Amino acid sequence: MNWGILGAAVMFLGVALGAFAAHGLKHKLDANMLAVFETGVRYQMYHALMLFVIASYAGRDRAFVWAGDFYLAGILLFSGSLYVLALVGSTNYSPLLGAITPIGGLCFLVGHALLAYAFWRLG
Repeated sequence: MNWGILGAAVMFLGVALGAFAAHGLKHKLDANMLAVFETGVRYQMYHALMLFVIASYAGRDRAFVWAGDFYLAGILLFSGSLYVLALVGSTNYSPLLGAITPIGGLCFLVGHALLAYAFWRLG
């Protein structure tokens, strides 16, 4: 997988979603749901940057690739579930989203632990 291209694509999408929230959703969502959407964008952008780190080191140790896999899963599950939650409302699909969002957060944590492990292995 080309982690640099993936990181750029995820970042592009994050900027587009952020602009969509700022201009297209500002008057359609209440302040709480807009904040939920923006949290999804923020975490997507943070972890898109991490994909660039993965792109720089993926060839040195397989643990970097595993970290990237978990970052990508976290973006999809954490940020994706927040986007759906904000757009469909907190009463629709809440039990399902309530389970998915923390799994995405756990994926981010595992990715960071794997990144630390990979750097530790590099010495």
